[in-house]
Amino acid sequence: MLFTFAKGFPMSNIFLKRHAFALGVALMAPLAAWSQVSLSVSIAPPALPLYAQPPIPGDGYLWTPGYWAWDPSNGDYTWVPGTWAQPPSVGLLWTPGYWGFLGGGYVWHGGYWGSHVGYYGGINYGYGYVGNGYAGGRWDGGRFRYNTAVNNIPAGRVQNVYRSAVPQRPTHPESFNGGSSHWNKPPTASERSFEGAQHGQPTPAQVDHEHRAFGMPEQRMANNHGAPPTAATPRPGGFGDPQVEHVRPAPQMRAQPVRGGPEGGKPEERR
Repeated sequence: MLFTFAKGFPMSNIFLKRHAFALGVALMAPLAAWSQVSLSVSIAPPALPLYAQPPIPGDGYLWTPGYWAWDPSNGDYTWVPGTWAQPPSVGLLWTPGYWGFLGGGYVWHGGYWGSHVGYYGGINYGYGYVGNGYAGGRWDGGRFRYNTAVNNIPAGRVQNVYRSAVPQRPTHPESFNGGSSHWNKPPTASERSFEGAQHGQPTPAQVDHEHRAFGMPEQRMANNHGAPPTAATPRPGGFGDPQVEHVRPAPQMRAQPVRGGPEGGKPEERR
């Protein structure tokens, strides 16, 4: 059975906790307190794979980066593909989950929906998630406006777009913050404050997306050696979609070309 964190994805790995009491307290906690619940393992998560962003399936979807999730049933990391997901309500943004090195272990801080983008370890996940905030778009009058500079928006599929260059940021392979990682930026005061506010849980589609990844042996680190065959999907659970993206060498890490229209052009590389 999987339990969903308000500040994170469904985590069957909660069973790694040594005491059932901790789980009971977590289940009774108010929504805002979920941010204090986390998972810690002694094995460092693999490097972030390089992949292109699939084209957006339609209006109203927001990009959610892929991540390595710990699956205790297999004692291994599983790659959960990046995907376009629909927020639970208008005006919400996604804060990606991240791993952080703390006290000799790697602690998972799950992603969540909220009115602002919170702290995600300062990690550059690409496609607008450059280490702080989100440069991939913004809500405007109840509709989401997409930045075509960092998103794969085929011409005519979404009308509410703009193009704004995103400053280049360093890229490093580590998928965790702290310890031996290049990612060591601490949260700002505003990020820390928002982290303690109420957050929305991942949607049922996002929950199912991780479930499906856990059920695919080829997505496990032991089998793919850090190069998962399905790196990104156009929508949650779309592992068999013809537009899934696979891991690519760094020079090829670009989303599919966008042709036509004044807002056309390729999204920029992970930066």
